[in-house]
Amino acid sequence: MKNLVKVIALVFVMALGVQTTSAQSLSRDQDRPEVIAKKTVADLSETLDLTGDQQRTLFRAYVVKETSYNKRVKGKDVSNPTVAASKKEIDEQLTRNVKSALSDAQFKKWQSLQKQ
Repeated sequence: MKNLVKVIALVFVMALGVQTTSAQSLSRDQDRPEVIAKKTVADLSETLDLTGDQQRTLFRAYVVKETSYNKRVKGKDVSNPTVAASKKEIDEQLTRNVKSALSDAQFKKWQSLQKQ
């Protein structure tokens, strides 16, 4: 009887450990550049009626943006001239990539969405 209680307790502890590990990995995945880019492009796709090629191009552009932000801007003082210049450069690169992928009407709508 004691062994049965020990086995049940062990299974219960193991189950709790698995759930905690899963929850931690999910929260870490939400911060990955690919996850952020995929969500952003999905939102833009609904709004701008994007084609498959446009979605792929924008996905790549947003992954580059998020990766660059993580390396050069995130967690740093934005009032620092070097960080501000890096942020501006990254934003301009994204704008160039988006402009090359979208039609003029889509690009104007994208710009209006960025100002909100």
